[in-house]
Parts: sequence; structure tokens; C-alpha cells
Amino acid sequence: MSGEANIFSRLTPRQRTLAGLVLALSNFMVVLDLTIANVSVPHISGNLGITPDQGTWIITSYAVAEAICVPLTGWLAQRFGVVKMFISAMIGFGLFSVLCGLSMSLSMIVVCRIGQGLCGGPIMPMSQTLMLRVFPPERRARAMGLWAMTTLLGPAMGPIIGGYISDNWSWHWIFFINLPIAILCVFAAMALLRPVETETARVPIDKIGLALLVFWIGCLQVMLDLGRDHDWFADPLILSLAILSLIGFLVFIIWELTEEHPVVDLRVFRHVGFTTGVLSLALCFGAYFSGIVIIPQWLQSARGYTATWAGIVTAFTAMAALMSAPVAARIMGRGVDPRFMISGAVLWLGLMTLWRAHWTSSVDFWMMAAPQFIQGFAMPFFMIPLTTLTLGSVRPEETASAAGLQNFLRTMALAIATSLVLTGWGNGQRVSRSELAGTLQPADTQAALANIGMSTDQARQVISNIVDQEATAISVDHIFFISALILFFASAMVWLAPRPRPNVDTSAAH
Repeated sequence: MSGEANIFSRLTPRQRTLAGLVLALSNFMVVLDLTIANVSVPHISGNLGITPDQGTWIITSYAVAEAICVPLTGWLAQRFGVVKMFISAMIGFGLFSVLCGLSMSLSMIVVCRIGQGLCGGPIMPMSQTLMLRVFPPERRARAMGLWAMTTLLGPAMGPIIGGYISDNWSWHWIFFINLPIAILCVFAAMALLRPVETETARVPIDKIGLALLVFWIGCLQVMLDLGRDHDWFADPLILSLAILSLIGFLVFIIWELTEEHPVVDLRVFRHVGFTTGVLSLALCFGAYFSGIVIIPQWLQSARGYTATWAGIVTAFTAMAALMSAPVAARIMGRGVDPRFMISGAVLWLGLMTLWRAHWTSSVDFWMMAAPQFIQGFAMPFFMIPLTTLTLGSVRPEETASAAGLQNFLRTMALAIATSLVLTGWGNGQRVSRSELAGTLQPADTQAALANIGMSTDQARQVISNIVDQEATAISVDHIFFISALILFFASAMVWLAPRPRPNVDTSAAH
């Protein structure tokens, strides 16, 4: 205890405040980059001469790289020191951000986004760890509140900032803006955080487990991203990737369960509460993120929205979440069973998603903003207690491993959901168009259009455009309907978990 008190005495109150602001800013930057590119995909795709489907690699490559790197955070911090790793990660993040902005091809931007994800993955958990080392126990609640607000604010500001920059400047600047923030955080960290550096030790790393992790996740993500353009399993390449991913996954499980120092401690899945909690988390985030991905794409490609306005529609959810977060934290402090809060919040998310499943091709801005905003009030009532549920179901010494695995599954759910949603949306458009074309009686419409002076070819083009617009909207509704069913299932699944123990230490969560 005296050693801990000694750490806090190394910084003056002013230095602690500045350090807290720097750590919160660094976390905000990393979280922002998860969504800032979503609304810019059509701009990037058009500029690089690629399809919007290929453009989604920009989203998934970052998320997958971040997910792979998260399990290594603890080892890196122990081996090199948390402050050194934080500074190194910030330098790498800034460098790869510049390279992303300079990219002139899909392959280059995807490689640079992978580098961004590998460097950005450790920043979130390490910034949280450093918050706990900078502030004494009596000031941690306020400091972590600031940190948590940046986690919610990032997804809210990402689509708006990304949309405004893409519309008014250039998509390159959504990456360039990270550089001054990274430079500020690096120099501030070097000046302020040195006194709270952690001790280092030569700890073993599971190299084979890490290689297997990268292998099966890489095969899975390439399969999901390429599959929709290669007729799925009719293509030998996609079939081979699927088989390799499955084999790699099975070997990875066997290895990790028998390794003394696993890179991912799968043994925590023996706790029913943790297993049901993280599976609910993965399903919920995947279903929730489907809207964040598909709404900007639909609004820009079929509805004529600018990236800015598409971003504003998407951001309404996080804006409402910021308002309700303090209420959720206060209720949790009164000892309410977190399962009630999680189940109710996820059910609420499902109902709002079902509301969106009735959108039409003529839906206006406020009819889209309403369910987005209302569902946002439920987000903190789902996110905050779920951490208590999962970490409260494992032993205290397993908390760090459980928190890392929880973040890993959440990030992987986002990446996989992006690929699956856009595949389902594309397939749904083709099916809906065929069904609409088969039931149309266009003769009367062609005659009416001919009467106002249109040629036969012009009339056919108008009818084709209307069919495409309606087929796209119908496919969007199908995605939301499936997402709503997943959320309803997840709200019931939470009740398989036993009530967690009280006084859970959530400091390892990230």
C-alpha cells in the first residue's frame, strides 16, 4: 500500500490532471478511428477505383488487427513497461495514420490500416491501466468516468467528423488529423508519465499460439471479404480458406488449452457466467454494428445523402448514450442485478432495430434519426453491467485474461459482422430485384411515361431505377429484421448466467 501511495506522490495534482487528459485524448483517437472511415468508404472507393464491397476491407482490416493485438497487451506491458509500450504504440499509430492518408491503392491502405490496428489495439487498455496508476483511489472514479466518456464519444463523433472531412476536404484527411494528436500525446506522455512506469520482467510468450491465432483469423477474414465477389464455396480459393480457417481454429483451441502460458486463456470459458456474457456481448455488438455499417452505405449509394448527413444519422445513437451513461452508472452502484439491466437494454435495442426494419425507400431524415436516438439511451445499460457480469463470473486472478478475451471477441464480432452484413445486403438486393421484376406489370407505367415525352429506353431506365431503389430498401429491412432477432435471442441468453459476485474489480476491463 505504501508503494502504491509512493507512485501517486511522484506527480503533482496539475501533472495528474494533464496526464489524465492526455490518456483520455489518446483513447478517444483510437476509438474514433474505428468508425471515422465508415461513412468515407464510398469516397475512398470512388477515388481508388474499387467497389464499395472492397472498400469495407478498410474497416475490417483495422478491427481484425486490433483484435489480434489485444491479447498481447499484457505481455508487452510486462516485458517492456506500460509507459514505453504506450509511447511506442502512439508513435506507430501516428506513422501508420500518415501512410493511410498517403495511400493510392487498396492494397496499400489495407496494409497501413492493419498497422494502425496493431498499434492502436494496446492503446485503449494501456491508457486505462495508466489512468489507474496516475490517480489515487479516491479520484479514480472521476478519472475513469472521463475515460469512459471518450469511449462513448468516439463512435458518436467518428461518422460526423469523417463525413464532414470527406465532403469538404478529402478522405485522406480523416487519417492525417491523427498525426498532431499522436505527436501531442507522445511528447506529453514522455514528459508526464515516466514516473509511473511499471517494472519489467522476462515473461514467456506463446509464439505458436500467436501464430495460430493470426493464421485462422486471417483465413476467416479473407474468406468473408472475398467470398461475396467469388461466388462463395463454388470458388476453390474460398473453400480452401474456409477449410484452413477451421483446421487452424481447432488446432488453436487444442494448443491453448494445453499450453502453460497461453496467448489467449480459453480456460475462463469454464465459467458459465463468463461464457454467456461474452457470447451475448459478441452477438449484441455484431447486431448493433450492422446498422453503423449499412446505414451510411445505403444513404450515400441509394438515397443521395452526403457523407456528413449520413454520419449525423448514424451518430444519434452515441449522442443519446452519452446522456444516459451517468444514470446507468448510478443504478449499478445501488447493487441492482446486472442481468435485469442487460436483458432489458438488449431487448430495447432489438425493438428499435425492429422499428428500423420497416423503413421504406422514401423514409425521411427524422424518421431515421428517431430510432437511432431512442436506442442510444439503452447502450450504457447494456455495456456497463455486462462488464460486471462477465468479470464477476471468473476468479480474481483470471480477471485480466477474461477482460482481454472479452475485448477480443467484441472486436472480432465487429469485423465479422461487417463482412456478413454487406454480403447479406448485396445478395438481398439481387433476390429482391428478381422478385420485383417478376411481379411487375410495366406496360401501363411505360405508357404513362411515354405520354409525358419519354422514349421507350428512357421509360425502361426510370422503371429499372425505381426497382433498384426499392430492392435496396427491402434488403436493408431484411438485415435489420435478422439483427433484431439476434438481439432478442441475446437478451434471453443473459439469464443463463448466475448472478455475479458483488464488488467486482473492473479495472482490467478494456
